Amino acid sequence: MSRNSEIIAGITIPDSAMAKAATELVRDTETDLLYHHSRRVFLFGALTGERRGLKYDPELLYIGAMFHDMGLIDSYASETERFEVDGANAARTFLEAYDVSERDVDDVWDSIALHTTPGIPQHKRPTVALVTAGVEMDVLGLAYDDFTPEQRHEVCNCHPRGLRFKHGILSAFCYGTIKKPETTFGNVKADVLSRMDPTYKRVDFAEMIMGSKWDS
Repeated sequence: MSRNSEIIAGITIPDSAMAKAATELVRDTETDLLYHHSRRVFLFGALTGERRGLKYDPELLYIGAMFHDMGLIDSYASETERFEVDGANAARTFLEAYDVSERDVDDVWDSIALHTTPGIPQHKRPTVALVTAGVEMDVLGLAYDDFTPEQRHEVCNCHPRGLRFKHGILSAFCYGTIKKPETTFGNVKADVLSRMDPTYKRVDFAEMIMGSKWDS
């Protein structure tokens, strides 16, 4: 931590060369809405880690938070992978330029790939658990009352949600998946397209079982 480190709601923003490069890349690539959302995800994730007494690596958490929605951006989106996997792959490529262990890279990858898969991340290592905790707080308001009003105000004062964040984040999810609706199977983005794309037809898991080529 340098003498001039930025501190928001008691959380120090990582300022290593790697963290600064990630900040610059995401700031130049994502929309304002996604950039500020990603920074809030880090802050709410770190605050959750402090509250739970978890031993986490702030830099790894920061990279996971900053890259978690990169797969929604055209330049990082593949034609067939879930946007979460695209973001995870972007983070892996970024981290390969730095002295980061394979286990830590895998944790960052998992933190991004699993952040819309409820029920699993909280059982994983802190980087994975806390990226999802930050996302769930900022997007869904989960554990909202576990944060003090002062913490919520300071985080959102530094990185504003805007008047229509709820609508904006749904639009971003829709934009990132509407061209590859098959990637919504079995995950929460099916709910997004069901709401926002009148042509979308949800794939039914039970129908797939009953319609398979097996006789019984």
